Formats: sequence, C-alpha cells, structure tokens
Amino acid sequence: MAFTASNHSTSLMANAIRALAMDAVQQANSGHPGAPMGMADIAVALWSRHLKHNPGNPHWADRDRFVLSNGHGSMLIYALLHLTGYALPMSELRNFRQLHSKTPGHPEVGITPGVETTTGPLGQGITNAVGFALAEKLLASEFNRPGHTIVDHHTYAFLGDGCLMEGISHEACALAGAWKLNKLIALYDDNGISIDGQVKPWFIDDTPKRFEAYGWNVIANVDGHDVDAVDAAIAQAKRADKPTLICCKTTIGKGSPNRGGTAKAHGEALGAEEIKLTREALGWTSEPFVIPETVYEQWDARHSGLAAETAWVDAFEAYGKAYPELALEYVRRVEGQLPKNFAQVAVDAALAAHTKAETVASRKASQIALEAFTKALPELLGGSADLTGSVFTNTSSTPALRFDDAGTGNGGRHINYGVREFGMAAIMNGVALHGGFIPYGGTFLTFSDYSRNAVRMAALMKLRVVHVFTHDSIGLGEDGPTHQSVEHVASLRLIPGLDVWRPADTAETAIAWTCALLNHDRPTALILSRHNLPYAPKSGLDDISKGAYVLAEPSEVGLKKKAQAVIIATGSEVSLALHAQQLLAQQKVAVRVVSMPSTTVFDRQSEAYKTSVLPKGLPRIAVEMGVSDGWWKYGCAAVVGIDTYGESAPAPVLFKHFGFTADNVVATVLRALKR
Repeated sequence: MAFTASNHSTSLMANAIRALAMDAVQQANSGHPGAPMGMADIAVALWSRHLKHNPGNPHWADRDRFVLSNGHGSMLIYALLHLTGYALPMSELRNFRQLHSKTPGHPEVGITPGVETTTGPLGQGITNAVGFALAEKLLASEFNRPGHTIVDHHTYAFLGDGCLMEGISHEACALAGAWKLNKLIALYDDNGISIDGQVKPWFIDDTPKRFEAYGWNVIANVDGHDVDAVDAAIAQAKRADKPTLICCKTTIGKGSPNRGGTAKAHGEALGAEEIKLTREALGWTSEPFVIPETVYEQWDARHSGLAAETAWVDAFEAYGKAYPELALEYVRRVEGQLPKNFAQVAVDAALAAHTKAETVASRKASQIALEAFTKALPELLGGSADLTGSVFTNTSSTPALRFDDAGTGNGGRHINYGVREFGMAAIMNGVALHGGFIPYGGTFLTFSDYSRNAVRMAALMKLRVVHVFTHDSIGLGEDGPTHQSVEHVASLRLIPGLDVWRPADTAETAIAWTCALLNHDRPTALILSRHNLPYAPKSGLDDISKGAYVLAEPSEVGLKKKAQAVIIATGSEVSLALHAQQLLAQQKVAVRVVSMPSTTVFDRQSEAYKTSVLPKGLPRIAVEMGVSDGWWKYGCAAVVGIDTYGESAPAPVLFKHFGFTADNVVATVLRALKR
C-alpha cells in the first residue's frame, strides 16, 4: 500500500493507543498489552470513522453501543475514551488497575464513563451485545414512524479467540442470526494466540463457516492493520440485512520487536527494555503517558459527537410534536421509570391474590401476577429457555416474538431462547443495559448453575432483570436428583446484590414480583414450586415486602400464651410449619410461625424490625427443602433441611423419606425445647 499523509495520520492515532497500553500495563506491572496493541488499527477505523457517540454525554439514548468483549484488553477502551474526549483524564490511565481508579482491570459499567457493560468473563460481552442489538431492533419497531426515525443505532463488539471458544458465544450468536440483528457488527481479533500459546492445537474451528451457518454475514481475511480495509468492511457490514462478523487478521502486541505475535505479549508487562525497543520500532518519541496535541486533535470526537446528538435532539422534538404520547412513553421507557399507575396495579394484584386465596403452584401464581404486570407494563420482555409450558412466563399480553424472512418482528414480547440458559441470562443483561425494557426469563432452578455467571454479572452491574426459577425442590419428584434443587437457593443467596424470593402463596408471589420491578439497581431471582401450595391466611400484606413477617401467632391456633419458639419457613414449607403449629398447640406448646420469602431482603431491615419478627431468647427452627448451612446465621436451634441429594420417587414419598412432615417438624421443635 502506498504511503500517504492519511496513512501517517492513522498510524499516529493507532500508535497512541499502543503507547498508552504498554505504559499503563508497565506502570501497574499488571494487565494485558497485547490485545490493545494488536487491535489499535481496528479501533482507529471504527472509532474515528463510524462510531456515533458523544463524549460529552455518554448516556445519549441513540448513541452506538461499543462492547469490548475481550475485556482483558481494557487499556484499549480506556485509551479510546481518553483520546476521544470522555471524562477520563490521563491521571486515571496512570492509575490503571489501582484501588478506586476509573480504570479497573476489566471494564466496569458505572465506573468508567463510556463503558457500556462490564466485561471480563469471556463470551459474555458479545452476548450482551446481542441483547443491545435486540433491544434496539424492538424499540425501533415500536417507536419509529414514517419520516421520524428516533431509534437508529448500531452495536459494535470487539472479540477474540477466547470469546469464541466459550460456549456462550454459540448460544448468543446463533440467536442473533435467527433474529436477523443487522445492526450488530462484531470485529474478531484473529491473532491466533491465547495465554497458553498458539491456539492451533486446541482451536481449529472454521470461524467464518461457523458464523455463516448461524445466518450471519461474514467478511473474512481482512487485514486488521490496514485501517482503510477495516473501514471498508465496516461500511459493507452496515449495509447488510443480517448481523456481520468481520474477521481481522492481526498480530498480538503489534510493534513489539521481541514479543509481538507471541503469548508473552498477552498478559504481562512488556518490560522497560522491550518498551524502549517498541517505541523505536513505532517511531514513537513521546515520553510515557504523553500524547502530542496533534494526535489529540485527530482523535477528538467532542465536536462531532455534540453535533450528532444535537441533530437527534432536533429530530426528536419534531417527533414529539407529531406523536406527543409516543414521545413521552419513549422517554419514560429509556429512563427506566415505571408507569404512574404501577403502584395501583401492584396493590390490585396483591389484593386479588389475597382475596381469591387460591391453591396453586407458585409458578402459576407468578403467571397470574404477570398477567396484570405485562398488561400494564409494555416494557416487560419475557422469555424462557425452552420451558414456557413449565415455567409459565408467557401471558395473554406477551405473544411469542417472531421475525419473518426479512427480519421484521411481529411485536411479540415473549422470547423462545431455546435450550440456552446462560445465553438467555447474558442477553437479558444486555437488554437491561440498553434500556427501554425490563427483561425476565425462566428455567428450572437446577439449571441456574448454567446461567449463574451471568446472574452474578447482573448483580455486579446492578441491573433490573428477573430470573424465574421453577421446580424448586425435591417436590418435583420422579425426575430425580439431577433435577431436584438442593443447594441452589442457598448458593444464589450468597451472590451479593441479588434478591432471592421463595414465596409461599399467591400474595407473596405478587409482592415478590412488585419488589423485583421496583428494584432499579438489583436483579431478582424468584424461586417457584411445581406442586400446588395452599394459600396461607394472613391478617395483612404490608410486611411481606420486608422479606419476612409474622404469619401466625399462638393465639391463631387457640393458645392464650406467648410463643415458646419460632418456626421459620419459606415457600412450600410454610404450610408445613402451619400444620406443625396446630399439632403443637394440641400439646399446649405455643409457637410463632414466620414466613421468610426473602432472606436477602429481610437481612437489610432495621434491627428493630428483625427483632420484632424473631424475638431474642426464643428457640428458632428453620424449615426449608434445601441445604441447611445458610440458616444457622439466624441463631437457629435446629434446621429441618436436606443436606444430601434427592431421590427419584413421587413427591409425597420423598417428603416423608426426607423428613418434611408435620410430625418431624413437631419432634424437632420439641427437641429444641428439650421436651
């Protein structure tokens, strides 16, 4: 290729990224310089010629979304954000990977302005990107009108070999092809190197053919160090009617004379001597962390970004005049605000459940609540991992989402994710991050193991997503221990920032859903039964939202004496506790029954409230069909739990076999009282 002034300009822009990456990693003595150095030219092509963004307003609704799926290369995005004019000063790049800096080891949303999602666990970034692109497509279909296009942006993702090796990338990218997400463009850093060395012995996939089989548009064999070639590929991708994968051949650690193209460039500092040699090889004469003003001028996106947003604001004002109600609804949706009538809808749902007092499985109680909420909240976007008829996530307001051969959707709001629990969970994270929707999805509780890492990422990112986990215990019976959840509820409760609810009846389920929808900065896991649960009579509903409440005092079973013990129960075991209370009353033993649908919510209450529910000095006995370890923190004298795997048999047989009977609860209470 002939040398031109333009080539020189783009080389300087790319080398600025390389210099910042190797300097920051060297100063921290920790990090991954290879990917930023290898992808620098790709970044120049995308960020300087295509990406629609405004550094002055990282939250502009119609900006393009950029995802660094290979998040270990975080200095790439930090350099880009700094150079293009975001509020990320050089002092933060000098503070790379240090305590309380805005440049953590892997990109984190909410920490660094301009970072769209938290990436690090490989494969989840590209999956989040699928969620971004799906949300954009659905919002565009819902709100755009002839002559008024207010939702029109692309989602770009950088990814590497690691992302493609992780199984979640298969789950998500197959769906992206099925959904014809033509505004999703992924750029693959095909450098052939991972931590263990050249990937040929263990990664022999024909990646272009793989993505063609998914229904993607594939542009293969692009020189990832030729800015003009990458630019042309992106322009071609933007004209496609399906998602596009651009395969860019690159050299990891590009510019490093001795480490370029080797695993040594991947995950460790280059070293002072190699950095000196790299600077000489690149012709980069600036001191560490110094960028020439001419390079800053070439990268600066503040003026063009402001102009792009201003044009959109003008277009939106015209849209608002033509469609005032739609404009207000769009603003409400993208800001994540619930409708003004939500409080009344929630109250009505809870009161209806309380009044009807139905005996149904809590999975069915969830669907009953969803009927009310999906009708009132058009932003609720449901789905299931091939279990809709078992997890009951569909409603009359959420027909199945379908796309025709042209990629046009039918307006449906329930997604058939297929048997892809992990992909479903991470796509929901992307949808929530994009804005405009509140995603929820269902599967069996035992399969939460597959989606756990994405559930954890939702908690880390403080996202409002709802996981509907059904078939919550040995109560599902004949399917046996492979499907009978034992440790799953306890393990989910251990995830910081995740609210876990295991409701006992229709009212508790409706209130659990209400709390989940009100949680702007917490994901929720709803743990629901397959078998029917009787309604638990209660004097009021106000305290359910606090995670635990006094359900029945001794007086409610005819005893005129104070409680001598407290039985704590969740979910299906609440009815068991109430039965035991009646049997104990016949022996003149007074107990209080506490329903604790959410330990995580209860633990956040005031000490005064917690003491009012669980008085000090009274023996406490917990009853739950799960491992017992988590209950000892409440000072329990005994726990009726299950610390082994289940068995294959009808549910009533299993309940008796594992001691989940009223008689066993009675005996446990009496032992705790030393009777």
